[in-house]
This record gives sequence, C-alpha cells and structure tokens, in this order.
Amino acid sequence: MVATAPPAMPSLIDGMPPLAGWENRVQAAVQGDRPIFLERTNLRLTDISAGFAIALHMHQPTIPVGPDGQLINNLQHMFDHPYDGDNHNAGPFAYCYARMGDFIPELVEQGCNPRVMLDYSGTLLWGLQQMQRHDVLDKLRRITCEAQYQPYVEWLGTFWGHAVVPSTPIPDIELHIRAWQHNFAALFGWEALSRVRGFSPPEMHLPNHPDTLYTFVKALKDCGYQWLLVQEHTIETLAGQGIQQPHLPHRLVAQNSQGETVDMTVLIKTQGSDTKLVGQMQPFAEAKTLQPTSLGNGQVPPLVTQISDGENGGVMMNEFPSMFKRCWHEMRQHGSGRVGTVGFLGTEYLELLAAAGVTSEQLPTCQAIGQQRLWQQVGDHVTPDSVQTAIAEIQQRDGNFHMEGSSWTSDRSWVEGYGNVMQPMQQLSARFHQAVAEERWSDRRSADYHRALLHTLLLETSCFRYWGQGAWTAYAQTLYRRGLAALG
Repeated sequence: MVATAPPAMPSLIDGMPPLAGWENRVQAAVQGDRPIFLERTNLRLTDISAGFAIALHMHQPTIPVGPDGQLINNLQHMFDHPYDGDNHNAGPFAYCYARMGDFIPELVEQGCNPRVMLDYSGTLLWGLQQMQRHDVLDKLRRITCEAQYQPYVEWLGTFWGHAVVPSTPIPDIELHIRAWQHNFAALFGWEALSRVRGFSPPEMHLPNHPDTLYTFVKALKDCGYQWLLVQEHTIETLAGQGIQQPHLPHRLVAQNSQGETVDMTVLIKTQGSDTKLVGQMQPFAEAKTLQPTSLGNGQVPPLVTQISDGENGGVMMNEFPSMFKRCWHEMRQHGSGRVGTVGFLGTEYLELLAAAGVTSEQLPTCQAIGQQRLWQQVGDHVTPDSVQTAIAEIQQRDGNFHMEGSSWTSDRSWVEGYGNVMQPMQQLSARFHQAVAEERWSDRRSADYHRALLHTLLLETSCFRYWGQGAWTAYAQTLYRRGLAALG
C-alpha cells in the first residue's frame, strides 16, 4: 500500500494565515525524535577545534493603516510612504528577507560549506503573502524544501505575533507557538515543519517568573521543540552566579510555584552588539581563538552562538553579504570548511554531541536570572502564596529586583508605563478564552475563529510597546477594539 502525503493546509483563510485547527497534524509532524541533520552532515567533531552558529532574526509587525484601515504589514507601509523616516529602506529590507535564497546556493555551488539559521516572525511571513512577494517566498522555499540545501539551513520557531514571553498572557503562550507552526507548514509543508527543532524567543526575552517560565518551557516541549536560544545575561548558575561556559550547551531548569520542574537544552547567545557581531562575522573570528573543551566523558568543540536582526542597520544591509561570503571561502581554503573552525547549525551541533555520547544530564545546569535569590527566600515550603510573598519581600529590600523577565537589553521594561496597552491585552485575551470556554466556535478552522485569534495575537506584538507612546499605542487600541468586535 502506498502511503499518501497528508493534505496541505490552505495558504490563507479569508485573507488570514492558518493559525489553528490542524493541531493534531502539526503534532504528528513535530513529535518525532529522529535526528534531522546527523545523516546529512559532512562534519565530524573529531576534525573540529571550535565552531560558530549564526541566526538571522527577521520581523515586521502588522498594523491597521491600509486602505480603510485594513491590516497590512509594516513593510507594505514603508513602500507606501517612502519619504517618512527611514522608509526608503523598504526595498533593501525586502531583499534582505530573500537574499539567503541567493547566497546559500551560490556558496554551495562554489564548494563552500555554509550554515545559517533563520528566525522569521509570523506577522512577516503573512505580510509577504499579503504583498504577494512570491519572489521572496520562493527563494526561501528553495533553500528550505530542496534536499540539496537542507544541510546548510535551519529554521527556528518563534512566537507568531512577535510577543515578548514574560508580558504575554500565560494562556496565549502556546497559541503563539502553535500559530507559527501552522503558518510555517502552510507555506513550506509538513516535512519542512518536522525539521524545526530549535526555538528563538522574540527580543531574546526569557521569563523569570517561575510560573511563566515553567509554562513557556513546558509549552515548547509539548510543541515538539528540543532546544531554546537564550541570552547569556538572562540566565545564571544554580548558585546564582554568572555563566562560566557560554560556549557549551546548558540544561535550563524551570520550577513553578507548585514545585513542579521541567528542563530543556539551551544554546547561549553571548553578549555584545548583535548586528555588528553578526554583520562582521565576528563569531567566526572568536571561534578561531577557541580549542576543544571537556564535556561529558571527552573533549568537544565549543560553539560561539549569535543572533541579530537580519535586515536592520547599515552593517547588516551593506557589510554583511561580503563578510558572510568571505568567511565561508576562507574556511573552504582550509579543509573545505570541515576542519578546524567551522560553521554549525544548532540542531546539527547538538545531534553530533548526542552521537558522541553526550547526554542532557552531562550538560552544565542553569536557571533564569534571579531564581537563586527567589528560592532561597521561599525556603522549603513552595506554594503560590510563598512565592508571591518572597517576591514582594525581595522587592521591598531591592527595588531593582523584578520578575518581568530579561532580554537582549536590560534597560527597557516591556510592562512599566504601558497600561494603555497591557490592560487591553489582558482584557482581550480573557474575553477570547471565555468565548473558547463557552464553545463559541465549533470549528477552529473557521474564519470567525481565526479573526478573533488573529487580533488577540496581534495585540500582543512587542512593537506596540517598543516604539513608545503615540502612533504605536494607538495601533494597539485599534486592534483591541476590532478584537472585541470579532468576539461579537
């Protein structure tokens, strides 16, 4: 009997991307434990002194500024208003979203051994669909779906609406994760989705409230993810100290206020100026200074991991392409890019470590920042009340202590001063989940359900707080009103 391929999802539902309704099929695609890169990789750990991995983060928000207030992508808005601010960069930005579809085939054909990880928000993927930028999507589809390029490219999952985890209503965390998986599978297929094993949180934001962190890590594991990218200063050792071995994978442990624990492998993005580090390929230069280090029962090559915006700023737009290509050609001239210092994909590196006998239990252990102080204050009696009391007591002594999470920048709060966005977010989320509990929709593939879910997720987009008060918070208010209307 010949097995038939599972039916594809529609690419759009009444103009909206599919965000829900195919949960069982999504779960079937992502739940496998078989290695993805191990059979395809041309790298051997014994030939390698050190490695590096780079990820490119791409995002544009959805905003209600199209004709008659329609939802359009900010990239479309940039094209429509080229003389506002830096909107003249719309064309270069659009090419940045596509250019790996040119660079990777070119480098492979030239005998290089490139590697790149891609992190695209759901709102950007939908925006490219809305704009009918098939040129961009087709180039991405080529390096994603054609077997000859799969060893060189890895997609990372993320939140569909580019929401920062700590200030996202807890019931919506898994909705964002699942929505991205739906949208990605609709664009690139079930097989491509089955190869997405790593996760990149928007703004590199790691929650440090025990219940939010536990929910986040558990949702990632439930959704099939095997590892998480974290920022170096968002984690600490179990003793509350800074991380001593940032170039090795760690095991992140999360405990909630009920005393339940869950853990997950993490790769650590080292500190620094992100776009300049990636734009000038400095992770490659840093890796050249490193040598194998002890892990488990042997020596393994350390990994320098870095992520940055893939389009933002002159360095990424202008300097990155030549530096990116130059580095792979340099490696080709020294062992075909397979010996000494090499590029890795995150999952590829972890699978090679596992094949060499490294187990999760042998990885250094870490936790979210501030956990050691919290659990020391809580003591042995862990309950929701004791955790809440401990947080309040520490904050009374130390005004800098908070449970809002930590991200790539420590000087910005995603909550404080944004009651005009945070309150509507919480209210719309609560109304949405109340409607779900009342079984308002019998079919989660329906346009009505998608319209309500879409506005709930869009309102949580980080940009409505990142860019400050004014137009962006007004966009949020519009989304809130329309979300309420979608809920009837």
